[in-house]
Amino acid sequence: MISNLPALFFSIFVINIINMLNRLFFILQLSLILGLFSCRAYNPVVSTSGSGLSAEDYINTYKDLAISEMKRTGIPASITLAQGMIESDFGRSSLAREANNHFGIKCHDDWTGATIRHNDDKRNECFRKYRRPEESFYDHSDFLKSGSLYSFLFDIDHTDFKAWARGLKKAGYATNPDYANILIRIIEENNLWYFDRGYNSTNLPPQTTIPVKESITVHNIDNIEKPVIFSNENNAVAAHVQRVMENNRIKYIIVKDGDTKEKLENEFRLLKWELLKYNELKSDFPLVPGQILYLQPKREKAEPGKDYYNTVEGDTMYFISQRYGVKLKSLYEMNRMTEGTEPEAGEKIWLRSIKPVN
Repeated sequence: MISNLPALFFSIFVINIINMLNRLFFILQLSLILGLFSCRAYNPVVSTSGSGLSAEDYINTYKDLAISEMKRTGIPASITLAQGMIESDFGRSSLAREANNHFGIKCHDDWTGATIRHNDDKRNECFRKYRRPEESFYDHSDFLKSGSLYSFLFDIDHTDFKAWARGLKKAGYATNPDYANILIRIIEENNLWYFDRGYNSTNLPPQTTIPVKESITVHNIDNIEKPVIFSNENNAVAAHVQRVMENNRIKYIIVKDGDTKEKLENEFRLLKWELLKYNELKSDFPLVPGQILYLQPKREKAEPGKDYYNTVEGDTMYFISQRYGVKLKSLYEMNRMTEGTEPEAGEKIWLRSIKPVN
């Protein structure tokens, strides 16, 4: 037994050494993993916006009804939805909950239906009361269609939601002096303009994006493309799930009122140089509501299927670069143009390959 003690001690010593080496190896692995996660080689895009669910629920509930009313009366579906969202606070206002009145329509002299009293511009004003929300939508359409104050609106193209919004304010639909801008902002932030084209989301495939020729206008940047994403479960448009969107496989946002460079950098965890570099801007660039800002580098060419763009009056190479997520230098090189020059109206700008030599 005594003769076996050295071998026993040696075995215990070896086991302890092995255990110690295993612990050191584990610590090294853990340190390496933590180091990789702390390294900023990849910058995740994180949106802290959580206000989109109410808008999404409202849109998914009433979008088909708004499209149906547009086909019946000519009132843009985007206008109907935006007005309903604003006036009813996404269906949460007391008028919406207690009277199914989503548009704040008052009684007026010709109303013979049920009523409810509510404080608005004056105390205890008379508002229309409906049995179902659908009746409120029908009445809203008929109210605008039959009212002489709003007759001029029906001469406006139903896809020109901005003109409709300004026309409603001009006709006195609401007393808020900023009503038209509020409507326009709601429509743009939630992609409601898409429904003005009369599409029915139930017959569209999942993960569909807007074609090149069908684009929107956002404040000072015209025709910036904003994708509309379709849910795999019910093919319903998720019009405002999050603020971060994607174009040419690049994450981007649309600047809102109140945004500052510092606020965006904090919200999306960006370094101070990233917005400038990704969007090819100078350090003192102004933020304009409606401006598109990429959160990742633009690409060398546009995505497949977008081979070229036909310019209109006022287009600039930078605008085209932002619209399609293509680096400005690459855009100039593909089109054999000198940097700093601008295209003429009707000119074809190549987006994926070098312009052929005539």
